[in-house]
Amino acid sequence: MGEMVSYRSNGGTSEGYLALPPTPSGESGPVPAVIVIQEWWGLVPHITAVADRFAEAGFVALAPDLYHGAQTTEPDQARRLLMGLAMDQAAKDIAGAAEYLAGRGETAGDTIGTVGFCAGGSLALWSATLTDRIVATAGFYPALPWERMRPDWSGYAGKSAIIHCSQEDGTSAADGIQQAKGSVEAAGGNCAVYDYPGTRHAFFNDDRPESYDDDASTRAWARTLELFRTRLG
Repeated sequence: MGEMVSYRSNGGTSEGYLALPPTPSGESGPVPAVIVIQEWWGLVPHITAVADRFAEAGFVALAPDLYHGAQTTEPDQARRLLMGLAMDQAAKDIAGAAEYLAGRGETAGDTIGTVGFCAGGSLALWSATLTDRIVATAGFYPALPWERMRPDWSGYAGKSAIIHCSQEDGTSAADGIQQAKGSVEAAGGNCAVYDYPGTRHAFFNDDRPESYDDDASTRAWARTLELFRTRLG
């Protein structure tokens, strides 16, 4: 359904996977836009499939390639790629993705959503502190410590976030989740957290049968769509 595109990123160029919603015959009009942020594996088929799902649900979806061409299926290599990810460059890639989406003719204006998984869950929550265009975020089992990003949580004023928490990661009681929720709310934003009992980390990834949970992923997906449809129009 989608294709790789290039977009400007703070004077440079980045790439990402762009998925567009089907347009029924005789119908057109602006649609909401969402940035989809990868797990530590990179821009793998699962992430492009998620972008396609958003397109099928009526969104323009862009998944930035934060590793700039690298990807893996091996945990040790994924860990090395993640540790080597320069946060300043990731910030440019994400903010640039928001600018790119806002500038496309299909999109509904300046309000963009961001969703991410695992390491990307943390980056998605961080993204609302990087640009005024991102007003709604969804973090699935965020895994990166906030110290790596040093977010300025004040950027969440008037914005919304949801966090989907696995039992394996400590549920919503985990320190990092509570820190994010408290910081978003202290900044004047809204933050809802959801627990999924009995789930493992990566319960949304249907390419990982050892972790995937159909019931939890279905409920988390519905809540994410509701957030974006409410906030992005």
